[in-house]
Amino acid sequence: MTDKLLYRVPEAATHLSLSRAKVYELIKSGVLTSVRIDGSRRIKGEDLRAFVASLGQAA
Repeated sequence: MTDKLLYRVPEAATHLSLSRAKVYELIKSGVLTSVRIDGSRRIKGEDLRAFVASLGQAA
């Protein structure tokens, strides 16, 4: 993953090897944090890394 500050949902989905729909589902459920900028949804790079780091910890 490159060190971009913000990712569009399709970019985040590609980096996570998930579908766009799954990323939106994660956002809606609050598992993955996102921000809105003028009606456009973006995910911070640090939030993507935090999400990946949290995987498997609840198991």
